[in-house]
Amino acid sequence: MLDGPVIAEWLPVSAASLILLLLAAGVAGWVDAVVGGGGLIQLPALVIGVPKDVATPFILGTNKLSSFFGTLSASGVYLRRIRVQLVLLAPLVAGAYAGSTVGAALSRYIAREVLTPIVLVAVIAVAVYTLLKPRMGLEHRPRHDAKRAIAWRAAAIGLAVGFYDGILGPGTGSFFVILIVGVLGYGFLQASVNAKIANLTTNLAALAVYGVHGEILFVLGLAMAALNVTGGFIGAHMATRRGSGFVRVVFLVTLSLLIVKLAWDTVVQFTS
Repeated sequence: MLDGPVIAEWLPVSAASLILLLLAAGVAGWVDAVVGGGGLIQLPALVIGVPKDVATPFILGTNKLSSFFGTLSASGVYLRRIRVQLVLLAPLVAGAYAGSTVGAALSRYIAREVLTPIVLVAVIAVAVYTLLKPRMGLEHRPRHDAKRAIAWRAAAIGLAVGFYDGILGPGTGSFFVILIVGVLGYGFLQASVNAKIANLTTNLAALAVYGVHGEILFVLGLAMAALNVTGGFIGAHMATRRGSGFVRVVFLVTLSLLIVKLAWDTVVQFTS
């Protein structure tokens, strides 16, 4: 935690830490709204800003509370401006919820130390694939016309990424985006709105678990949520105005940050 006495028992951070966390929440909301991955900013800020005697589930639950409202705000902006297909969205959301539930249930039995290097390789592959295909996702050209073909592919994407979110988590929104773009042929902008709603579903499932166990710092989480909503609102408007090219650039930057984080985690776990 940054130096300074905590503000109060119901807000167990110093004034300097609170400023850091609010700023991080705003930036995270912006990143999340454009392409996903705001947790790469907000979660480390919580780890730094919250006292070390606060249990990890409280940090994760507070992070989910803030992210949920930011994603909800961004989803509203997208839905007012971008048309969605229920034949894609419904199975995507259903698969995401089911996958996240199974992943969360299994997460206590599978060591994250085993998963992190695998995810690192996957993220690097996604980044290279995106760089090698500069036109991918810049135009919205769905590859499948049959509703059944779209539905089962969307459900499979939801299950896979939802499972990943439940069992590990970093970069979930980015994985939703790249699979919708790569598998279904959607543009980055159209993929983002579907990814937001699917990610909203996985956040809600996790939030319910933390809430039932009382593992949320509600005052801090709601304060951060206000900034996350603001960042999300601005990011969603920028994305819908500037289009898929802008989203693609932010996507690649976010993947780069994710690669650095996962690489660092891998080095630490094998050297400590």
